[in-house]
Amino acid sequence: MIALWFLALVATTVGHRALGGSYSDDFTLPDSPVQHGSDLLRAHQPSAGGFGGQLVFTGALTSDRDQIESAVHAVAGLPHVLSVSDPLNTVSADGRIAYANVHFDENPVTLGQSYVTTVNHATAGARAAGVAVDYGGALGQAARPAGADRTSEIIGVSVAIIVLLLGFGSVLGAGLPIVTAVLGVVTGLGLLGMAAAAVTFASVSPTLATMMGLGVGIDYALFLTTRHRQHLRDGMCPVDAAATTLATSGRAVFIAASTVVIALCGLYASGIGFIGRLGLAAGITVVVAAIAAITLVPALLGLAGRHIDRLRVRRPVAEPSTGEDGTWQRHAARIGRHPWLYLVAGALVTLVLAIPVLSLRLGHIDAGADPSDYTDRRAYDAIGAGFGPGANGPFTVVVTPGTASLAGPVHQALADTPGVASVGTVAPTSDGALLVATVIPDYPPQDSRTDRLMTTLRDTSLPSVLPAGTQAYVTGTTAGQLYFRDQVASHLPVIIAVVIASALVLLLASFRSVAVAVKAAVLNLLSIGAAYGVVVAVFQWGWGGSLLGVSEPVPVESYVPMMMFAIVFGLSMDYEVFLLSRIREAWLSTRDNTASVAAGLAATARVITCAALIMTSVFPAFLLSTNVVIKTLALGLGVSVIVDATVIRLLVVPAAMFLLGKANWWIPRWLDRVLPRLEAEPSAVGPLPERVVTG
Repeated sequence: MIALWFLALVATTVGHRALGGSYSDDFTLPDSPVQHGSDLLRAHQPSAGGFGGQLVFTGALTSDRDQIESAVHAVAGLPHVLSVSDPLNTVSADGRIAYANVHFDENPVTLGQSYVTTVNHATAGARAAGVAVDYGGALGQAARPAGADRTSEIIGVSVAIIVLLLGFGSVLGAGLPIVTAVLGVVTGLGLLGMAAAAVTFASVSPTLATMMGLGVGIDYALFLTTRHRQHLRDGMCPVDAAATTLATSGRAVFIAASTVVIALCGLYASGIGFIGRLGLAAGITVVVAAIAAITLVPALLGLAGRHIDRLRVRRPVAEPSTGEDGTWQRHAARIGRHPWLYLVAGALVTLVLAIPVLSLRLGHIDAGADPSDYTDRRAYDAIGAGFGPGANGPFTVVVTPGTASLAGPVHQALADTPGVASVGTVAPTSDGALLVATVIPDYPPQDSRTDRLMTTLRDTSLPSVLPAGTQAYVTGTTAGQLYFRDQVASHLPVIIAVVIASALVLLLASFRSVAVAVKAAVLNLLSIGAAYGVVVAVFQWGWGGSLLGVSEPVPVESYVPMMMFAIVFGLSMDYEVFLLSRIREAWLSTRDNTASVAAGLAATARVITCAALIMTSVFPAFLLSTNVVIKTLALGLGVSVIVDATVIRLLVVPAAMFLLGKANWWIPRWLDRVLPRLEAEPSAVGPLPERVVTG
C-alpha cells in the first residue's frame, strides 16, 4: 500500500508538470447582458475585446517620449497582443502619469511568468530612461509574485506538528498524521493541476485545496491513530487494532468526508461554473485525504506495530479518557446537571458573534487592496491619482445597431447621468455595426455607488434615448464583476437548501435519528453565522484589518459567503460525526441516553479539541497570504472551527442531547424502512439492540 501511494504521488506530480495546468479567474456568465455586450464587441472590433490590461507610465513623460513610444511599439509586437492604445493620448493633468490599454487574445495569467518577463524586456528601455512602468488589469495579475502562500503552508504544518507532539507525546505518533496529510495534499494538488489543463479553475484554487487537504487530512489521520492507540493499550495486537479501527472509526471518517464533499459539490447548484469549480478543487484534496486515511494510515499503523510511542517527548495524553474520574467525564456531568444553562449560554455566544452579518455587503476586492509593492497595486494607485478613482473601473457601453445619428443623444444621456465623471467619444466600430463608448464613474470600483450607477445607465439613461429595436449593453470588467456578485447573492439560498438537505439525508441514513440530523443542521448554522459575523467585522468594518495586512475596509468578496457555507458546514459535520458515532456506539450497547452522551463526549472531547487546535493552526496560518480572499477564508474557517469545536460540539450539542433524552433516537418506521443503511460506527460490543422507531 505504501508503494502504491508513492507511485500515485510520482504519477500525479509528473502528470501535472507534463500537462502544464494553470489557474485564472473567469467571471464570465454565459447568456448574461454583460457577456452579450462583450461578445458583440469581440465579434465586431476584436482589437477592443479579449482580456484587458494597462501599461502605466510615471515620470517625466515629455522628455522620455521616444522611450515610451518605443516600449509601446515593442509590446504591440508581442504574441497574443491584439492592440495597444497610445499612452500619450491619456496623460494626467500634471503631465506625470499616462497609461495605455492593452488587449490580449488570451489571459496573461495563463501564459506564465515567462510571458511577463517578455513584457519586462519590451518595456526595459523606458525604465532605463527613468520612467516607472507598472502593469494593471489581467497583466498586473500575471505579474504578481508566485508562491506567496508557501510560508503559510510551512507555518501551518509546523504548528500542527507541535500540537501533535504535545497531544501524542511521541515523534512517530505525531509524524504519522502529518506524513499522510502532506502526501495526500501533494497527490491531490497533482490531480488538480492535471484537471486544470482541461478546465479553468480560479487562481485561489490551489491554496484553497491545500488548506482543506491539510486540515481534514490531519484530522482524519488523528482520529484513526487515536482510536488505534487506545486498542493497543487495551491489549490488541497491532494488526487487529488497525483492522478494528478501520472497521469502526474508519466508517466515521468515510461519512465525515462524504458530508464535506457533498457540501462542496453542492456549490454547483449555484449554476455558476466559477463557483462550482472552486468546490471541485477543494473536494479533490478532501477525497484524496479521505482515501489516504482509510488506506495509507492503517498501513503505516501496521508497519509501526507497538513502536508508535517510541521517541517520546512527553507522556502521551491524547487518548480518550473514559474512566469515571476522567476530566471530560466530569465536564459531561456538569453539562448534564445544567443543560439549559450551557445550551442558552452557547447559543448566545454564537448569536452575538453573528450580529455584524446584518450589515454584510458583497462586492469585488480589486487591486487597491493588494500589497503596496505589487505592480498592479502601484498601477491602480497611479491611475486613481492621475485620472480619478473611477478610472480604475470604467464601463464600456455597446449600442446595437450602431447608427451614427444615435452618437450624440447617447453621449448626452451618459454625460448627464449623476455619478459619471467623464464619457469618451461615442464612436462606431470599424464595420459600423456598433457604437462604443467608455464611461468613467466618479467612484472607485468597490464603492456601492458604482453599482447603482451601472443600474441607472442600464435601466434608465440608455433606454431613454434609444429607439425601438435598438439595444444597449453595459459591459467591461467592473460591470461583469458587479453582475457576477448579484447572481451569486441570488443563488446563495439555493446552495444553503441543497447542502442542508443533502447533509440531513446522510445523517439520517447514518444515525437513524430525526432529532440528531435536524439538530446538527441547525447548530451548524450557528457556527457559520459566527464566522460570517467575524469576517464582516474585520474586513468590511475594518476592526483590526490593518493587523492582517488589509490597509482599508473592503467588501466581502461575492463568492466567499457561498464558499464558507459549504466548507464550514462540511467541516462542522466532521466533528458532529466523530462525536455522534461514539455516542451512538454507547447507546446501541446500553440504551441509556444520559450515560451514552457522557461516554461519547468523554471519548471524543480530547481528540476533537486536538483536531480543532490543528485546524486553527492550518487555517489562520494563511492569514499571511497576500491574497485578501484567502485571508478572508482563512479567518472565517479558523473562527468557525474554534466556535464549532468548543462552544457547539463540547457545550451545545451534549446539552441539547441531554434535554432530548430518548427522543434523540426516534425515527418513524416508514422512514427507517426507506432510508439506505450507513452505519457511521457499528457497535463492537455484542448484538445491536432494536432502534426506537414508531409507526
